[in-house]
Amino acid sequence: MRPVPALTEPTDPAPPLWEQAAAMFVVVMLTQALIGPVFAPTQEETPILRLVWLPVYAVIAGLIALRPGAMVRAWPAWLILGLLVLHAFASKWWSIDPAVTQRRVIAMALSSAFAIYLGVVFTGRSLPRLLMLSGLFMGLGSLVMILVNPAIGIHQTENAGLWRGLWYEKNQMGLVMSAGAVAAAACLASGDPRRRLPALTLIVTTLLVLATQSKTSLLCLIVGVGLIGALWAMRRGGPAFSVIALWLGVVLTAVIGFVFITDPATVLIALGKDPSLTGRTDIWTALMREVAERPWTGFGYSAFWGRESVPAAFIRAETQWPVPSAHNGWIDLLIQLGWPGAILTGLTVALATFVTLFRIPGAGGREGYWGIGYLAVFLLLSLSESVLLSHANLPWTLLLAILARALAAAPDPVRVPVVHGLARPRRGAYQTGPRIAAHSGHARLRQSVPVR
Repeated sequence: MRPVPALTEPTDPAPPLWEQAAAMFVVVMLTQALIGPVFAPTQEETPILRLVWLPVYAVIAGLIALRPGAMVRAWPAWLILGLLVLHAFASKWWSIDPAVTQRRVIAMALSSAFAIYLGVVFTGRSLPRLLMLSGLFMGLGSLVMILVNPAIGIHQTENAGLWRGLWYEKNQMGLVMSAGAVAAAACLASGDPRRRLPALTLIVTTLLVLATQSKTSLLCLIVGVGLIGALWAMRRGGPAFSVIALWLGVVLTAVIGFVFITDPATVLIALGKDPSLTGRTDIWTALMREVAERPWTGFGYSAFWGRESVPAAFIRAETQWPVPSAHNGWIDLLIQLGWPGAILTGLTVALATFVTLFRIPGAGGREGYWGIGYLAVFLLLSLSESVLLSHANLPWTLLLAILARALAAAPDPVRVPVVHGLARPRRGAYQTGPRIAAHSGHARLRQSVPVR
């Protein structure tokens, strides 16, 4: 009697360990962990800090050069990146600080190129696993820093007593840890049997987010991990459960949106925020007046907030504190590149959102819904932090990676035989199975080809 053929399931092979280690090094550097507090404690760009980035750019160039086939498959993402880089570089001609604009456009182009590499080489669950391991490494490093050198790991003046780990301030650690938590949740939802490290990462990153007392980071963690958990539950619960959960989600979102639009102050107070968002609304009002002066050009890519910037000095004098950024990604884009830059970037984010939603039933499930989970975090983050079209910055890098992996013509995934729910390794190209049928049930189970 001929047995039933083995089922198969698609898998996405991970890059070799040395390549994963090199990519993790770049990811950690893009978070600016440790290098900022050590080499630029005043948060100002210094010559030594520029030298520190040279090895990072060399590693990025080497990784891209080793994967020419994958880079060619990502040609739609390269075209989009080319338009963004060209527009940012063109702003050099009307920038209030052309040297800074030129230097940071180059940095943005290189980190964005790494994003495309990351998206098309680390396919499936391998990308959230890389981010999960990076988050665990930085989380444990932050705990060591807090215990060994609390002068760096814990705020001493402003926000005294709150943890900041390997970064300048608590919000940076909170955002990196929330991204690590989302990646860990995706690893748990992807069906990967290696579950101990993701579970440990989720615990460590959540505790560190709580230690920062950053409400934005905590909200990002809840939204990202909650969305991944909801999609995983819908997949396991069947069609009826999915319809009910989707209906409840739409109703809840509509209610929250209505309350926020009609009475935002009440919502903010309930979240522990003052209605001015710690002075952010005053910054936004002042910045929009500056945007009105240069609506089509802006003040040049990454040039507005320079130390010698005259318009930034007016904003700081008006708000009575040394404002480092707009604390809103979209307003920061307007002040840098005007409406054309904001619209072009907005179309890029919208395209990433559309293609990620389209991938949810197939590739999205194989990666544990990491793409849609992180995208929700990024959209939320863009409303309070300057993460859009930024240079040497992890949030923008991951957004481009999501876009690249969705637009690239990915090769067919490897299909691994599954017998009674257990994945079996593939046989070599020139290996054949035994032609003599086994008589025991145990031996028949171990056979991978039909008996002839």
